[in-house]
Amino acid sequence: MTPALATGTARLHRVVVERFDVAGAFTISRGAKRHVDVVLCEVTDGVHVGRGEGTPIYYHGETAEGCAAAIAEIGGQGGALTREELRGAMPPGAARNALDCALWDMEAQRTGRPVWDLAGLVRPEPVRTAYTISLGEPESMAEATRAAWGSGFTLLKCKLTGEGDRMRIVAIRRAAPDADLVVDANESWAGLDLGAESAALADLGVSLIEQPLPAGADEALARLAPALPICADESCQSLADLDGLRGYQAINIKLDKAGGLTEALAMAHAARSMGLRIMVGCMLASSLGIAPAVLLAQFADWVDLDGALLLASDRDQSLHVVDGLLHPGTLWGEPRNNQGLSA
Repeated sequence: MTPALATGTARLHRVVVERFDVAGAFTISRGAKRHVDVVLCEVTDGVHVGRGEGTPIYYHGETAEGCAAAIAEIGGQGGALTREELRGAMPPGAARNALDCALWDMEAQRTGRPVWDLAGLVRPEPVRTAYTISLGEPESMAEATRAAWGSGFTLLKCKLTGEGDRMRIVAIRRAAPDADLVVDANESWAGLDLGAESAALADLGVSLIEQPLPAGADEALARLAPALPICADESCQSLADLDGLRGYQAINIKLDKAGGLTEALAMAHAARSMGLRIMVGCMLASSLGIAPAVLLAQFADWVDLDGALLLASDRDQSLHVVDGLLHPGTLWGEPRNNQGLSA
């Protein structure tokens, strides 16, 4: 899983902000979103073009405009861009993710080799992805569960909020008795009896709890013997956070948090060496933002890559899901014909 380093002589070609509407609303404990703004960047060697997309980490204060400005600043400094230099020149986040993934994609165009081959990974196969059940009243979450289950999703990720959560899972379980369930509290369980909550959810067939406590308040987990494994999301942003984790049995790797596929691969390698299990997750994003994570998902324990499925519309050549299986596509990371600079 060691990332390949060579990137030719790529330079920034363009960077733009794009908006995608959400299908309905995406609701978690922090609020509801009805659209997502992403940053799209392209790099070129003068002949070939590579593309990457990033979704700002809003709870870090990132914005699409700010990410675009950061990419433009790096691109305006002149000189060739390489992935390893990028890791030192930009902090983790969506801007670096978009640029890092664009560099990988351009290398695929330049060499005629897919990114999975360049990175020393296995050829991607379809993977089972979770489908997110947005936070709501128990019956509305049950209704969404029935729709997802009926569409072939067998792994459901349920958003919780720290109050009335057991009733939500009871309703979801009744709606889909055989579904595999994971829950995401998005840091909302401060003050709850974590042992009791995990035991109650285990009895309801939940298999994983994601980020129950606020980032920085993880010391309580180190004294806990939970009935379920606990996954770090907000508490594990990039490779630098791994050594300080306590009380977690898994981590959620998101390319936007990590700052690109290069960092994400390093995180996955380090996590495995530490005995941690891996979830590969995402922000709301188009298929262009999801596609690089499909490579990482090939060796993950849980896959949560439904960000494009929650949009009202997606890009052309979007990734396809059939019976809950997310299929790799040719939108990103595969050699493409007609490589030319866009206007």
